[in-house]
Amino acid sequence: MADKVDGAHVAVNVSLGVKPGERFLVLVDAPRMGIGRRLMEAGLEAKAETILMAMPEMARDGQEPPLAIARAMFDMNAIVIATERSMSHTLARKRASKSGARIVTMPGVTEEMLDIGGMTANFMEIHKDARQLFKRIKGTRTVRITTKAGTNIGMSVKGRPWIAEDTGICHRSGEFTNLPAGEIFISPVEGTAEGNIVVDGSFRGLVEEPVGVKVADGFATQIKGAREAVHEMNKGGKDGRMLAKVGIGLNPKARVVGKEIEDSKVLGAVSVGFGDNARFGGHVRCPSYVEAVVKDATIAIDNLVVFKEGKYAL
Repeated sequence: MADKVDGAHVAVNVSLGVKPGERFLVLVDAPRMGIGRRLMEAGLEAKAETILMAMPEMARDGQEPPLAIARAMFDMNAIVIATERSMSHTLARKRASKSGARIVTMPGVTEEMLDIGGMTANFMEIHKDARQLFKRIKGTRTVRITTKAGTNIGMSVKGRPWIAEDTGICHRSGEFTNLPAGEIFISPVEGTAEGNIVVDGSFRGLVEEPVGVKVADGFATQIKGAREAVHEMNKGGKDGRMLAKVGIGLNPKARVVGKEIEDSKVLGAVSVGFGDNARFGGHVRCPSYVEAVVKDATIAIDNLVVFKEGKYAL
């Protein structure tokens, strides 16, 4: 039997590469103190100057942390953030990155996710796979996604950059990644997505039955099911229904569990985001962002099939 992989040690030793003597901050919200202790112990074993800080659970993604925490982040070599809500796009995270901190965020992480699934993957291999795929598809113009379940949607990505940094490896000053990792993604040109999506993975939680989404002129015009997701999208008005991002999962250990942070990384799955796309290189800022995940996708980029029914085709 293979040795059990401890996701806390993966985050600290593999992803961040924490070194003896480094200033290392573990930041959690109150419900994740158990996870925080595991991450702290891994930091102490690495002989880093390890600090564990906790704060109340935030109300929404992107909410800024308390000032004392933001100040502490600014003076660290490495940081891991394990909270329910995402801090990836906060000013505090961006300023800490600019100051040189290596940062891993783990929004929605659970104890179970530290022990099985996407956190147990070989992130060095995922990093290599992502870089190789990036070389094949950079500078491309179109994407088409199809599935046996009925998804068939195309879009323009002309002039938009593929982002291949979500690989789980964060060893250089100022680098930032999410965990579980393993995704390459892009923001389509606004107004170009056309077709149908059949969501058979997750859409603000696991879907009990497939959810149909009709997309016209870049916006979801009809959604059958997924009430919670639709409610969140509607907070952004019309822009909350804009197709904002398409991601390709590259993590062979990830599972669809109803958490965006892991679902979007499943090998051969496609995540489709709706709402704010400024974070991905687009031009629309919106107060809402929701992802849907479709499984076992066939993905053609400029007519080059890179995945066939969820498996590498290159």
